Amino acid sequence: MVEKERIAFIGAGAMAEAIMEGLIKTKKCNANLITIKNRNNTERVKELHYKYGVMPASTIEEAVTDADIIILAVKPKDAMDAVKGLKPFIRKNQLLISVMAGISTHTLTEWIKNENPLIRAMPNTSAAIGHSATALSAGRFATAEHVEKSLELFETIGTVTLVPEEKLHIVTGLSGSGPAYIYYVAEAMQKAAEELSLSHEEAKTLISQTLLGASLMLKQTSESPIELRKKVTSPGGTTEAGIGKLDQYQVQDAFLACIKKAVKRSEELGSVN
Repeated sequence: MVEKERIAFIGAGAMAEAIMEGLIKTKKCNANLITIKNRNNTERVKELHYKYGVMPASTIEEAVTDADIIILAVKPKDAMDAVKGLKPFIRKNQLLISVMAGISTHTLTEWIKNENPLIRAMPNTSAAIGHSATALSAGRFATAEHVEKSLELFETIGTVTLVPEEKLHIVTGLSGSGPAYIYYVAEAMQKAAEELSLSHEEAKTLISQTLLGASLMLKQTSESPIELRKKVTSPGGTTEAGIGKLDQYQVQDAFLACIKKAVKRSEELGSVN
Protein backbone atom coordinates (compact mmCIF):
# COMPACT_ATOMS: atom_id res chain seq x y z
CA MET A 1 0.00 0.00 0.00
CA VAL A 2 1.25 3.49 -0.86
CA GLU A 3 0.27 4.68 2.62
CA LYS A 4 3.09 2.65 4.16
CA GLU A 5 5.77 3.54 1.63
CA ARG A 6 8.60 5.92 2.41
CA ILE A 7 8.95 8.30 -0.52
CA ALA A 8 11.96 10.48 -1.31
CA PHE A 9 11.63 13.39 -3.71
CA ILE A 10 14.80 14.49 -5.45
CA GLY A 11 13.92 17.95 -6.71
CA ALA A 12 11.55 20.51 -5.25
CA GLY A 13 10.00 22.20 -8.27
CA ALA A 14 6.38 22.70 -9.26
CA MET A 15 5.83 19.09 -10.34
CA ALA A 16 7.33 17.64 -7.17
CA GLU A 17 5.10 19.90 -5.12
CA ALA A 18 2.00 19.03 -7.16
CA ILE A 19 2.52 15.30 -6.63
CA MET A 20 3.39 15.77 -2.99
CA GLU A 21 0.37 17.96 -2.34
CA GLY A 22 -1.92 15.52 -4.10
CA LEU A 23 -0.65 12.57 -2.07
CA ILE A 24 -1.04 14.42 1.20
CA LYS A 25 -4.45 15.95 0.41
CA THR A 26 -5.90 12.55 -0.49
CA LYS A 27 -4.45 11.14 2.76
CA LYS A 28 -2.75 8.37 0.81
CA CYS A 29 0.66 9.22 2.20
CA ASN A 30 1.60 10.72 5.54
CA ALA A 31 3.75 13.83 5.27
CA ASN A 32 6.25 12.42 7.76
CA LEU A 33 6.98 9.55 5.35
CA ILE A 34 7.95 11.99 2.59
CA THR A 35 11.54 13.22 2.41
CA ILE A 36 12.69 15.95 0.06
CA LYS A 37 16.10 17.05 -1.16
CA ASN A 38 16.86 19.89 -3.53
CA ARG A 39 20.27 20.54 -5.03
CA ASN A 40 20.95 24.08 -3.81
CA ASN A 41 17.79 25.92 -2.85
CA THR A 42 17.42 25.10 0.84
CA GLU A 43 14.84 27.86 1.27
CA ARG A 44 12.53 26.05 -1.14
CA VAL A 45 12.84 22.84 0.88
CA LYS A 46 12.07 24.75 4.08
CA GLU A 47 9.02 26.29 2.40
CA LEU A 48 7.66 22.84 1.51
CA HIS A 49 8.43 21.56 5.00
CA TYR A 50 6.42 24.33 6.66
CA LYS A 51 3.64 24.15 4.08
CA TYR A 52 3.06 20.37 4.06
CA GLY A 53 5.04 18.89 6.95
CA VAL A 54 7.35 16.87 4.71
CA MET A 55 10.82 16.06 6.01
CA PRO A 56 13.80 17.99 4.62
CA ALA A 57 17.04 16.10 4.05
CA SER A 58 20.44 17.72 4.31
CA THR A 59 22.17 15.16 2.09
CA ILE A 60 21.26 12.82 -0.76
CA GLU A 61 22.23 9.86 1.40
CA GLU A 62 19.86 10.98 4.15
CA ALA A 63 17.05 11.47 1.64
CA VAL A 64 17.18 8.07 -0.04
CA THR A 65 18.70 5.57 2.40
CA ASP A 66 15.41 4.50 3.99
CA ALA A 67 13.18 5.24 1.00
CA ASP A 68 11.05 2.58 -0.65
CA ILE A 69 10.30 4.84 -3.62
CA ILE A 70 12.56 7.55 -5.05
CA ILE A 71 10.87 10.13 -7.27
CA LEU A 72 13.27 11.92 -9.61
CA ALA A 73 11.83 15.37 -10.25
CA VAL A 74 14.77 17.52 -11.29
CA LYS A 75 15.05 19.51 -14.51
CA PRO A 76 16.17 17.38 -17.48
CA LYS A 77 19.36 19.43 -17.86
CA ASP A 78 20.32 18.45 -14.30
CA ALA A 79 19.28 14.81 -14.64
CA MET A 80 22.68 13.21 -15.23
CA ASP A 81 24.35 14.93 -12.27
CA ALA A 82 21.38 14.18 -10.00
CA VAL A 83 21.23 10.48 -10.88
CA LYS A 84 24.97 9.97 -10.66
CA GLY A 85 24.90 11.68 -7.27
CA LEU A 86 22.30 9.14 -6.14
CA LYS A 87 24.17 6.13 -7.48
CA PRO A 88 26.32 5.33 -4.39
CA PHE A 89 23.28 5.27 -2.09
CA ILE A 90 20.69 3.39 -4.16
CA ARG A 91 19.69 -0.14 -3.15
CA LYS A 92 18.70 -2.59 -5.85
CA ASN A 93 15.19 -3.13 -4.44
CA GLN A 94 14.26 0.57 -4.42
CA LEU A 95 11.71 1.67 -6.99
CA LEU A 96 12.77 4.72 -8.99
CA ILE A 97 10.08 6.83 -10.62
CA SER A 98 11.17 9.56 -13.03
CA VAL A 99 8.94 12.52 -13.89
CA MET A 100 11.73 14.13 -15.93
CA ALA A 101 10.72 14.98 -19.49
CA GLY A 102 12.62 13.26 -22.27
CA ILE A 103 14.96 11.02 -20.25
CA SER A 104 14.43 7.34 -21.13
CA THR A 105 14.57 4.43 -18.68
CA HIS A 106 17.42 3.01 -20.78
CA THR A 107 19.47 6.17 -20.23
CA LEU A 108 18.67 6.20 -16.50
CA THR A 109 19.74 2.55 -16.19
CA GLU A 110 23.01 3.34 -17.96
CA TRP A 111 23.69 6.14 -15.49
CA ILE A 112 22.79 4.09 -12.43
CA LYS A 113 24.68 0.97 -13.54
CA ASN A 114 22.25 -1.15 -11.57
CA GLU A 115 19.13 -3.23 -12.26
CA ASN A 116 16.76 -1.02 -10.30
CA PRO A 117 13.10 -1.11 -11.29
CA LEU A 118 12.35 2.10 -13.17
CA ILE A 119 9.04 3.70 -14.02
CA ARG A 120 8.65 6.84 -16.11
CA ALA A 121 5.65 8.98 -15.27
CA MET A 122 4.33 12.04 -17.02
CA PRO A 123 1.78 13.72 -14.76
CA ASN A 124 0.69 17.32 -15.00
CA THR A 125 0.34 20.04 -12.41
CA SER A 126 -3.36 19.33 -11.90
CA ALA A 127 -1.98 16.64 -9.57
CA ALA A 128 -2.18 19.28 -6.84
CA ILE A 129 -6.00 19.05 -6.86
CA GLY A 130 -6.26 15.34 -7.64
CA HIS A 131 -6.97 15.73 -11.37
CA SER A 132 -3.71 14.95 -13.12
CA ALA A 133 -3.76 13.11 -16.43
CA THR A 134 -0.74 10.85 -15.89
CA ALA A 135 0.87 8.40 -18.29
CA LEU A 136 3.16 5.62 -17.04
CA SER A 137 5.72 3.44 -18.78
CA ALA A 138 7.71 0.59 -17.25
CA GLY A 139 11.43 0.16 -17.68
CA ARG A 140 13.25 -3.09 -18.38
CA PHE A 141 13.58 -4.26 -14.77
CA ALA A 142 10.17 -3.15 -13.52
CA THR A 143 7.79 -6.00 -12.69
CA ALA A 144 4.01 -6.08 -12.70
CA GLU A 145 4.16 -5.41 -8.95
CA HIS A 146 6.15 -2.21 -9.52
CA VAL A 147 3.67 -1.08 -12.16
CA GLU A 148 0.74 -1.75 -9.80
CA LYS A 149 2.43 0.19 -7.01
CA SER A 150 3.06 3.12 -9.37
CA LEU A 151 -0.52 3.00 -10.60
CA GLU A 152 -1.77 3.15 -7.02
CA LEU A 153 0.51 6.07 -6.24
CA PHE A 154 -0.48 8.17 -9.24
CA GLU A 155 -4.17 7.27 -9.05
CA THR A 156 -4.22 9.26 -5.81
CA ILE A 157 -3.63 12.39 -7.90
CA GLY A 158 -5.83 11.72 -10.94
CA THR A 159 -6.25 9.31 -13.84
CA VAL A 160 -3.45 7.04 -15.08
CA THR A 161 -2.87 5.63 -18.56
CA LEU A 162 -0.26 2.96 -19.32
CA VAL A 163 1.56 3.65 -22.59
CA PRO A 164 4.64 2.24 -24.35
CA GLU A 165 7.66 4.34 -23.46
CA GLU A 166 8.20 5.49 -27.04
CA LYS A 167 4.87 7.36 -26.81
CA LEU A 168 5.84 9.38 -23.74
CA HIS A 169 7.25 12.22 -25.85
CA ILE A 170 3.76 12.63 -27.32
CA VAL A 171 2.18 12.51 -23.86
CA THR A 172 4.64 15.14 -22.66
CA GLY A 173 3.67 17.56 -25.41
CA LEU A 174 -0.05 16.82 -25.05
CA SER A 175 -1.15 16.33 -21.45
CA GLY A 176 2.14 17.09 -19.67
CA SER A 177 2.18 20.62 -21.04
CA GLY A 178 -1.57 20.65 -21.67
CA PRO A 179 -2.72 22.62 -18.61
CA ALA A 180 -0.64 25.58 -19.79
CA TYR A 181 -2.43 25.53 -23.14
CA ILE A 182 -5.82 25.61 -21.40
CA TYR A 183 -4.70 28.44 -19.12
CA TYR A 184 -3.52 30.30 -22.22
CA VAL A 185 -7.02 30.00 -23.70
CA ALA A 186 -8.59 31.04 -20.39
CA GLU A 187 -6.23 34.03 -20.27
CA ALA A 188 -7.49 35.16 -23.68
CA MET A 189 -11.12 34.63 -22.69
CA GLN A 190 -10.58 36.61 -19.48
CA LYS A 191 -8.95 39.46 -21.36
CA ALA A 192 -11.81 39.61 -23.88
CA ALA A 193 -14.44 39.52 -21.14
CA GLU A 194 -12.83 42.36 -19.20
CA GLU A 195 -12.34 44.46 -22.32
CA LEU A 196 -16.08 44.02 -22.93
CA SER A 197 -16.82 45.28 -19.38
CA LEU A 198 -17.35 42.13 -17.28
CA SER A 199 -15.60 42.27 -13.92
CA HIS A 200 -12.62 40.03 -13.22
CA GLU A 201 -14.62 37.85 -10.82
CA GLU A 202 -17.65 37.62 -13.13
CA ALA A 203 -15.43 36.55 -16.00
CA LYS A 204 -13.47 34.04 -13.90
CA THR A 205 -16.62 32.35 -12.63
CA LEU A 206 -18.14 32.06 -16.10
CA ILE A 207 -14.91 30.92 -17.78
CA SER A 208 -13.92 28.32 -15.19
CA GLN A 209 -17.39 26.76 -15.17
CA THR A 210 -17.53 26.80 -18.98
CA LEU A 211 -14.20 24.98 -19.22
CA LEU A 212 -15.22 22.51 -16.52
CA GLY A 213 -18.56 21.78 -18.17
CA ALA A 214 -16.96 21.29 -21.59
CA SER A 215 -14.34 18.98 -20.07
CA LEU A 216 -17.00 16.86 -18.36
CA MET A 217 -18.99 16.65 -21.59
CA LEU A 218 -15.91 15.29 -23.34
CA LYS A 219 -15.29 12.81 -20.56
CA GLN A 220 -18.80 11.62 -19.82
CA THR A 221 -20.32 11.38 -23.29
CA SER A 222 -19.32 9.18 -26.21
CA GLU A 223 -19.44 12.09 -28.64
CA SER A 224 -16.31 13.40 -30.31
CA PRO A 225 -15.09 16.98 -29.91
CA ILE A 226 -16.25 17.72 -33.46
CA GLU A 227 -19.75 16.42 -32.72
CA LEU A 228 -19.99 18.39 -29.49
CA ARG A 229 -18.78 21.56 -31.20
CA LYS A 230 -21.34 21.19 -33.98
CA LYS A 231 -24.13 20.84 -31.41
CA VAL A 232 -23.25 24.27 -30.02
CA THR A 233 -22.76 25.88 -33.42
CA SER A 234 -26.12 26.92 -34.88
CA PRO A 235 -26.06 28.17 -38.48
CA GLY A 236 -25.89 31.96 -38.52
CA GLY A 237 -25.57 32.13 -34.73
CA THR A 238 -23.09 33.70 -32.34
CA THR A 239 -20.94 30.57 -31.94
CA GLU A 240 -20.57 30.16 -35.69
CA ALA A 241 -19.45 33.78 -35.91
CA GLY A 242 -16.86 33.26 -33.18
CA ILE A 243 -15.56 29.96 -34.61
CA GLY A 244 -15.30 31.61 -38.02
CA LYS A 245 -12.91 34.14 -36.54
CA LEU A 246 -10.82 31.37 -34.93
CA ASP A 247 -10.65 29.63 -38.32
CA GLN A 248 -9.61 32.91 -39.93
CA TYR A 249 -6.69 33.09 -37.49
CA GLN A 250 -5.93 29.36 -38.04
CA VAL A 251 -6.16 28.60 -34.34
CA GLN A 252 -6.40 24.82 -34.84
CA ASP A 253 -3.24 24.89 -36.95
CA ALA A 254 -1.54 26.91 -34.22
CA PHE A 255 -2.45 24.28 -31.61
CA LEU A 256 -1.21 21.48 -33.86
CA ALA A 257 2.09 23.30 -34.27
CA CYS A 258 2.23 24.02 -30.54
CA ILE A 259 1.87 20.36 -29.51
CA LYS A 260 4.26 19.10 -32.20
CA LYS A 261 6.85 21.64 -31.07
CA ALA A 262 6.51 20.52 -27.45
CA VAL A 263 6.87 16.87 -28.51
CA LYS A 264 9.97 17.71 -30.51
CA ARG A 265 11.45 19.51 -27.50
CA SER A 266 10.86 16.44 -25.35
CA GLU A 267 12.70 14.35 -27.93
CA GLU A 268 15.55 16.87 -27.95
CA LEU A 269 15.84 16.75 -24.15
CA GLY A 270 16.20 12.98 -24.37
CA SER A 271 18.78 13.03 -27.17
CA VAL A 272 20.99 15.54 -25.39
CA ASN A 273 21.36 13.09 -22.55
